[in-house]
Amino acid sequence: MESSSEMTTTELRALVKNIIIKFSFVPLFIAMFTLLPAGTMKYWQVYAYFGVILVPMLFVMGYFLKNDPRFLERRTRVAEKEKEQKLIQLINLPIFISAFIIPGLDKRFGWSHVPVEVIIFTDALILGGYLIIFLVFRQNSYASRIIEINIGQKVITTGLYSLVRHPMYLGVLIMYLPTPLALGSYWGLIPMAFLPVALIFRILNEEKVLSENLEGYKEYRLTTRYRLIPYIW
Repeated sequence: MESSSEMTTTELRALVKNIIIKFSFVPLFIAMFTLLPAGTMKYWQVYAYFGVILVPMLFVMGYFLKNDPRFLERRTRVAEKEKEQKLIQLINLPIFISAFIIPGLDKRFGWSHVPVEVIIFTDALILGGYLIIFLVFRQNSYASRIIEINIGQKVITTGLYSLVRHPMYLGVLIMYLPTPLALGSYWGLIPMAFLPVALIFRILNEEKVLSENLEGYKEYRLTTRYRLIPYIW
């Protein structure tokens, strides 16, 4: 893992405060876009999903607060600088939100009947996706939420990056694509099916930026053939 310089106590406190504020939006998001449409608090699938997301997230934040706080600071940046990425976000946001609203409506009106074992398996799959993302974070301290090049950033070619050029997005696919199933809805899979399309456009633009601005990335593209899924793309 690429190490970052340590933070002062003041910087660390500011970072923790920022993380807490942003973290508080997670339950608010679930409440607004899933529980509210469901019209009930008796929705065990939501709480199981929330636990699968929350517990690893707390572990990851604790790990990097101790080992690489600069990484967390970079992960708190959410304002994209690239015009193409801003457009992709603008288009993708309502699609992503609807993938949570529809399961809530599904719960209210009883459109789907997803077996318990399928829900549990999906939660385990989502946890596996988050594990991939965590491994990416450990291997690449510059895995930012936004497309940017930082001072001192280097191309990572080992670990998961030796298999595909964008392993974090592979983890994102595994983590979010089956989310509606974890929430007990088949219908919610329809909007979530657009997630791979959004990631493809994001990756293509990201590779353009990295090839132009990050030393060694063009050569890396030649040695690591696949972008997202081994032997497919």
